[in-house]
Amino acid sequence: MKTPAPTLALALLLAAALTACTKDEPTAPAGTAPKAGEKTPAAAAAKPGPAARPYPLKICVVSNEALDSMGKPYVFTHEGQEVKLCCDSCLKDFKQEPAKFLKKLADARLQPQK
Repeated sequence: MKTPAPTLALALLLAAALTACTKDEPTAPAGTAPKAGEKTPAAAAAKPGPAARPYPLKICVVSNEALDSMGKPYVFTHEGQEVKLCCDSCLKDFKQEPAKFLKKLADARLQPQK
């Protein structure tokens, strides 16, 4: 059976539209998954979402150094909380005891900022 030209044209148009809407993102090799707290390439580029609680401090929650003391702060979201570190080296310490640092942020939200 021969396909009518308008149907074929519509199918090609739909296929082109769907292809244009997809975004190629790097993926991990098959069988691997990000570790807990590790950012995927897409998440690494993402800013904290609007639902993330804002970071309440002007210092690194891990080192207590000024956020800009090591250049641009390392910013990510952990369990709905925006976290800012003075550098990506502090991430290792954060990952070892995230509850400790999240509690510090929760306590800071309750304190009036100076």
